[in-house]
Amino acid sequence: MQERVKKLQEEAGNKTVEASAGGGMVTVVANGRQEVLSIKIDRSVVDPQDIDMLQDLVSAAVNEALRKSRDLVKDEMSRLTAGMGLPPGLL
Repeated sequence: MQERVKKLQEEAGNKTVEASAGGGMVTVVANGRQEVLSIKIDRSVVDPQDIDMLQDLVSAAVNEALRKSRDLVKDEMSRLTAGMGLPPGLL
């Protein structure tokens, strides 16, 4: 079982998720290891007079990407343990 979990974690780590904020003005790609792989920022949102907005958009996109990454791993684990009769939240 431990080998299957380890393999699943490795496979999930190689998968990516994408999230965006501001209608696609900031896009973040993360992997199943909750690592941010890339951040793309549309030039139109870069305003030296409004850095706070850009920071908010980056934070929102990163948080959403990491949430999607956690959900990806959780879904993969659920498939692995589906037939085992384990109580929810055990893994």
